[in-house]
Amino acid sequence: RDAPAGKSPRTGGAYIPPFKLAKMMKEVGSDKQSESYQRLAWDALRKSINGLVNKVNKRNLKEILPELIGENLERGKGLFIRSVMKSQVASPAFTSVYAALVAVINTKFPEIGDLLVSRLILQFRRAYKRNDKPICTAACKFIAHLVNQQVEHELLALEILALLLEKPSDDSVELAVGFVKEVGATLLEVSPKGLHSVFEGFRGILHEGAIHKRVQFVIEGLFAVRKTNFEDFPAVPDELDLVEQDDQITHDLSLEDKLDARSGLDIFAVDPKYEETEREYQRVKREILGESSDESESGESDGEEEEEEEEAAPPPVAARDASAKTEEITDMTETDLVNLRRTIYLTIMSALDFEEAGHKLMKISIPRGKESELSSMIIECCSQERTYIKYYGLLAQRFCQVNRVYQDCFVDAFYKQYETIHRLETNKLRNVAKLFAHLLETDGLPWSVLGVIKITEDDTTSSSRIFIKILFQDLAEEFGLRKLNERLQDPRATSAGWFDGVFPKDLPKNTRFSINFFTSIGLGGLTDNMRAHLKNLPKTIMSKPQAAAAPARKETSKEKRRSAGSASYSYSYSGSYSYSGSYSYSYSYSGSYYSDSADSGGAKAKEEKK
Repeated sequence: RDAPAGKSPRTGGAYIPPFKLAKMMKEVGSDKQSESYQRLAWDALRKSINGLVNKVNKRNLKEILPELIGENLERGKGLFIRSVMKSQVASPAFTSVYAALVAVINTKFPEIGDLLVSRLILQFRRAYKRNDKPICTAACKFIAHLVNQQVEHELLALEILALLLEKPSDDSVELAVGFVKEVGATLLEVSPKGLHSVFEGFRGILHEGAIHKRVQFVIEGLFAVRKTNFEDFPAVPDELDLVEQDDQITHDLSLEDKLDARSGLDIFAVDPKYEETEREYQRVKREILGESSDESESGESDGEEEEEEEEAAPPPVAARDASAKTEEITDMTETDLVNLRRTIYLTIMSALDFEEAGHKLMKISIPRGKESELSSMIIECCSQERTYIKYYGLLAQRFCQVNRVYQDCFVDAFYKQYETIHRLETNKLRNVAKLFAHLLETDGLPWSVLGVIKITEDDTTSSSRIFIKILFQDLAEEFGLRKLNERLQDPRATSAGWFDGVFPKDLPKNTRFSINFFTSIGLGGLTDNMRAHLKNLPKTIMSKPQAAAAPARKETSKEKRRSAGSASYSYSYSGSYSYSGSYSYSYSYSGSYYSDSADSGGAKAKEEKK
């Protein structure tokens, strides 16, 4: 029926033939600000989006994408997300196709990807609380494929698995098994440790035997799939891998986050700036598709003819001169550096052992002058661990022994880390100290790097003292106190002054501070030479005045001989040294002597009497 006079036509969800829709548009008129016009445009947008989403598949995905972007997704993002979620629930077999579609849209409209993941998380929560297994399975499968496409971070997958296995039941375990099959290949690549903990949970459930036999067989089948490295369940099929890794925008949402479904976007609302919004989206569409709507049809034939003429005609002289001069373009955004660091990080974290990691890292073409990025990334990964893992020390040792360039990079890294050690937390500081201790133990680093350390009250901080403590305690644990002391008293090292800052002898104050420090950390056996130095210090001080006074006595000896009578001289020295926790030492010295002139004068007097 036609709409009554004075009332706007309402289409609702019913099908409207094209001639009927054209008639209704004529009745509404060309006023785009009116509610009737915008409602009809809204219904047309909804039907167009639904039609495109429903007919998408692996073969026509690349053809559907330009048509879908041609629709106003900024206005109809709620309609698009709702249509995709409904289609995925109705056809779970096409989940990978819908995920690939969303992955491409997410690169251009990140808000759509974020909203879709939020609604999927809310849908999973509701279904999990209501024990609605079909909806829960569909939501998990969609989330798994979005993780595979890197639309969502892999931590959400690990959170879902932890929730499903927290209180295992037949349904939750079966759901977790299916979820791992879908997302396992991705987790194996980006988070092997997390996947290993998940399989340890499955193994514990099998040992308990509290679930049904059928579910136990399902878990055993999952372990068989894991042995093949998920070959039958690839993360992203080749025909659906449409987005470059650097172009994808990954959202980091959690099950515990407070999310908003923004359901109001699914409902029609009058836009007072309708025409302005449409013009803005047309501009965005042209930027995405790379062509203008006016020139896309009429300019194709003319453009082909002009290109043929340009290819036939010889290039002008100015063009030849310009092409002859090559311009060097410098990328100041450091995109290559970021990509290099990402590659190194993923290689380190995904390797099973240090030998595999070293082999893969050696294959990476690291530009000359950027070798320090490898050493800094190894140290950074080591510091991020909860406890020190020897894997990083062995990996750093391998590179120090393979190439002198990497050894120099780790030497520079030691200097930089010690200078900025006050910026690290205690846990990071401990890991870094143990890493460098391992390199010193295996001679991956020369011991001359210890020359940067000065154990004095003025040159150390609380953080640097903790670093030195962990470093030397680890060395003593590996070598033993006796062998470490021999290493530190090596004549070549002491003559080169490598350890002058570690065992200072310039001032008694600094010497006592170093002795007290090593004694407090249980390494007092390293301070024997400094204790002997302090003990002999008074004699050294006393010998200096005597040596200075000897020349003066020789110069004045002739004058003293002329004088008659006798002369005597006396002197005394005294002092004491003590420090807490070790020993106290005091000394005193006194003496007197007679001059030669006095003795000679007395002899002459006796001869005259005779």
